Parts: sequence; C-alpha cells; structure tokens
Amino acid sequence: MTQATLPVFPVTDQVRIALAVSLRGCEELIPQEDWVKKLARSHATGTPLRIKLGLDPTAPDIHIGHTVVLNKMRQLQDMGHTVIFLIGDFTSMIGDPSGRNTTRPPLTRAQIEANAQTYYQQASLVLDPSRTEIRYNSEWSDPLGARGMIELAAKYNVARMMEREDFSRRYKAGLTISVHEFLYPLMQGYDSVALKSDLELGGTDQKFNLLVGRHLQAEYGQEPQCILTMPLLEGLDGVEKMSKSKNNYIGISEDANSMFAKTLSISDVLMWRWYTLLSFKSEAEIAALKATVDEGGNPKHAKVALAKEITARFHSIAAADAAERDFINRSQGGIPDQIPQLNLPLGDGEIAVGIAKLLKMAGLTASTGEGNRLIDGGGVRVDSEPVSDKGLQLGAGVYVLQVGKRKFARVTLARRGKVGVDNTAPF
Repeated sequence: MTQATLPVFPVTDQVRIALAVSLRGCEELIPQEDWVKKLARSHATGTPLRIKLGLDPTAPDIHIGHTVVLNKMRQLQDMGHTVIFLIGDFTSMIGDPSGRNTTRPPLTRAQIEANAQTYYQQASLVLDPSRTEIRYNSEWSDPLGARGMIELAAKYNVARMMEREDFSRRYKAGLTISVHEFLYPLMQGYDSVALKSDLELGGTDQKFNLLVGRHLQAEYGQEPQCILTMPLLEGLDGVEKMSKSKNNYIGISEDANSMFAKTLSISDVLMWRWYTLLSFKSEAEIAALKATVDEGGNPKHAKVALAKEITARFHSIAAADAAERDFINRSQGGIPDQIPQLNLPLGDGEIAVGIAKLLKMAGLTASTGEGNRLIDGGGVRVDSEPVSDKGLQLGAGVYVLQVGKRKFARVTLARRGKVGVDNTAPF
C-alpha cells in the first residue's frame, strides 16, 4: 500500500518551543523534520498527536530510571497531546531480546498480571491519569491469530532482522537465537499500527524495535511514526545504568527518607545529568543553578533541591521536607522523629540478652554473626553511644538501637510481654 504523506503547515514559534521541549535530554529524534511537520499540523488544526510508550511488566515495580521516558511523556502531555501508556502483556510472554546475549525466559500469564497491576499506578505518579490512555497490547495481538501473525511476518525481511546488533553478535558467537525472538520487534511494531502512533518513545536500547514500528506503519499504508530515544539513566554509582540487579537504583515506591538520602549520595557531576533527565525545572533554571555552583556556590544546595523535587513527586512536599529534616538529624548523629517501636520479651529465666542477639530479635540484622561483624566495624549504637564490646548484655529496659546510618528501633525489653511492632509511632 502507498505510504501516507505529511502535509505542510507553517512552523510557528509555538512549534519551535514544542520542538525544543521534545529535544531536551533526548538521544535521537528520527526523523526530526517529520516531527516538526507533525507538530505544525497539530498546532494548525488543533488535533493532538498520539504519543506512545510501551513497557513490558517484567518486574513488580519500576525505578526512577524508567521515569526518564515517562518525564518526556508528561512534558508532551502538558503541551496538549494524547499520551498512550501501553502495557505489553502480550509481548511480555515473548520476552524482549534487546541487549540480551541469551534467550530471555518468557514470563507466565500469572507473573505478567501480577506485575501489570502496579505499573500504571506507579506511572501515574509522573503522568496525569485523567489525560492518559492506558492500553494492553493483548487487545489486538490475541485476535491476530496464526493467519494474521504469518501475514505480519511477511512484511519484514530476515536480513534486516539480522542487522540488529544483539542478534548479529549472538549469531557470530554461535549462541542460540530462538525463532520466537524475531516476533518481539514485529509485535511491538504492530502496536504502533494498531494505535496509529505519531511518536513512539523508548530508551536507546529500543531503537531497533521503534524503527520496526515505523516500517510496519508504512507497510500498512499509515503515516510512519517518528521515534524519540532517551538515554539510559546512570545509577547511584554514576557508571552503570540504573538497575535493581546492580543495586544502584531508587525505586519509586521507596519511602521518602530513603529516596531523599539516596539522591544526595550521587556525585556532583552526575547531579547535572539527573537534573536534565529527571527534573521538571526549565533549562534556564538548571543553567542558573549550575552557574551559581561554578561561581563557587555549594553544590550540596543544588543537590538538596533535586532530592526534594524527586521525593515530592513520588510522595508529597511535606514528606520531602520531613525527609530533609530526617537526613540532617541523622547526619548530626541524632535519632529520627519516627522509628519502629518494639516490645520484646526476655527468655524464660533470662535477666539480660546479648547485643548481637537483640539486634537479630529486633530485625535490624539477619543473624547474630552479622551483628558481631557490624559491632567490629563500629556500625552499632545503643542510645546514640557506639558499641565496641560484643559481649554487651542488656537487661530489662528501653533502648534505642541503631545499625548503620538508617536502621533504628526503640526496643522495650521485658521479662514478660507480647512481641509487637509499630512502624509509625513517634519516638
């Protein structure tokens, strides 16, 4: 079929502003000239563009690295365009081969459904739910059937598929490539056909898949989508991309205090990249902050502002303020305003319990051995005083136990009583 062509409309100042918003922090915009034409048409006709982001629910929740593309979606949403948050419940059963050296094990339907339950709820912390279209690609992929799948597969060339870097690398190394993996980019591309997408967003690792969508739209006689790729956010270490497996991440469902403290732990250099990719401050505001630091200002002030912005987005302004106070209190050796309250019994006939055993009873360590190692390393305090004696015995009374900088518990130790936990009671 003949590919639809883009009509030409005047490029106004509003279109140029929209282009600048689109380009902020992005890796590639392909092809930029077509996106300008789409923006110009939208502005002239008042018709919102359809902007798609697909995420496969391969884990139960998401971290702030995933929000880099969600932030871009929100920026485009705020310009009046229609954003489509697509949950890949069908494609998850295939498994995305992007960046893989081995075949990815497909998820079960039960795993997918369990993970999908939290995805949109978490994404709604960034996107405006009232202006977001949420879809599942099983809507059109399941009805496609075997005949439709064969017809779809006929619209893409095997040679082009093998140009894909991860497939090419695995083929040259003699590693397994399963036939079903070829279906993944085809099905992701077919999502764009089904949704009549004008723009699809993704990380840089998704470029091949996004281009397949553009190709298939042309095959089906549609106006091809543009694609916009965003960088993969470096994690807390500033080196590797943010990943739960590398333990360098901030989960968007983490508590406010942890989120604030982890953001403050990043390097001054990484801070500016996070500002570009995660902050909703304007580029002019960020430039002014950076100029202040370059002129001798304390970079910690800019980092605190970033930590508060990120924490407030996923919690509240009040929670971000409280997290700042908590961090200051901890850094000065104080005790947080809220810590778990526990009532723990001594054993029958016991008049005291060893400190390492008590740490385990309080859930602050996994074992007495870990407690002893932390004591050796100077990481344990009782009532704000460092513990150096692993033989310390504590009798009936009330104690504030601290492990490291962030783990606290107020323990009431008694000869009789029920074990209880209250995670919200103030100290």
